[in-house]
Amino acid sequence: MKLCWLDIRNADGAKEAIVEEAVHQRVDAIVAADPADLEPLPPTVKRVLFPRNQPLPEKLAPADLVIVDPAVHGEPAELAHRYSDVEFGRYVEITDADSLEDACRAARLDRWSLLYFRDPTKIPLEIVLAAAAGAEGSIITQVADVEEAEIVFGVLEHGSDGVMLAPRAVGEATDLKAAAVSKAADLSLVELEVTGIRRVGMGERACVDTCTNFRLDEGILVGSHSTGMILCCSETHPLPYMPTRPFRVNAGALHSYTLSANGRTNYLSELGSGGRVLAVDSKGRVRVVTVGRVKIESRPLLAIDAVAPSGVKVNLIVQDDWHVRVLGPGGEVLNVTDLTAGTKVLGYLPVEQRHVGYPIDEFCIEK
Repeated sequence: MKLCWLDIRNADGAKEAIVEEAVHQRVDAIVAADPADLEPLPPTVKRVLFPRNQPLPEKLAPADLVIVDPAVHGEPAELAHRYSDVEFGRYVEITDADSLEDACRAARLDRWSLLYFRDPTKIPLEIVLAAAAGAEGSIITQVADVEEAEIVFGVLEHGSDGVMLAPRAVGEATDLKAAAVSKAADLSLVELEVTGIRRVGMGERACVDTCTNFRLDEGILVGSHSTGMILCCSETHPLPYMPTRPFRVNAGALHSYTLSANGRTNYLSELGSGGRVLAVDSKGRVRVVTVGRVKIESRPLLAIDAVAPSGVKVNLIVQDDWHVRVLGPGGEVLNVTDLTAGTKVLGYLPVEQRHVGYPIDEFCIEK
């Protein structure tokens, strides 16, 4: 989980409501310029004082951490000697090569570094994160909105340790906490036993092209019913008549469900550029990937029927072609046209039914 700091220095009339939401959402820190704004906060929230261009107040309590600009307040290490009961961190605004070097030094040496990158490019942040590799301190990056926070969390696959956001309205603290979840929860896959395959005529199938290369034992979960899905393999493995496309999964008929971010399902037909799906490997490890394109074309189709040890029946309809593959136990790559009764494939059994993609506990029959 990434760190979420809420900056209330300019919250004005919405301050009380924003703080209430932030506390309820268990944000990691509230940032204020006035110690009085930190006084009512519960101990579950880190109280951060950040006076920016103003002098430090005589009393820093009840702040747990004070972020200082060395040009205005002095060096954090020197201040720590004078105020032994308060932690200090460094603020750096990155505008040029010299300030970028200051940020790299702070990230390597300081316990807390609050960084503001004036230019929208994320290359300077990449440089800071690379320079701080292995350092024990925490890097907090100031962001303009939740969308930028999501990007910052993913820079160099590590991301900043946290972000500081000045919310413009109630609700942004909730959105920020959702964005801070570093990965989707891993899944418990099950071994399904194929009971048969059958040709079902023509129909539209969807190839899901993502903005990420899949690993060798990775794909996406797809099924005709929300109660059971099969792990479809990416085109990462060599084929005799065409080049590999490790970003692609020939997923299934367009009506099929797949798992998306935040516990939702989507029909394959709903996916589009910029959408999110879950990439899942043979051990159930999960990551969220971005959809670049979905190709829906008319092809002959093949239905795969399988059953779980619990008796749950699973169905997947895919393109009827031997180069379409699913994954078996241990990441074994299986051509769908070679499946026979008794073949074991990997799958997942969601426990809830679905309503407009969201899990819901209600009576529902799919067949």
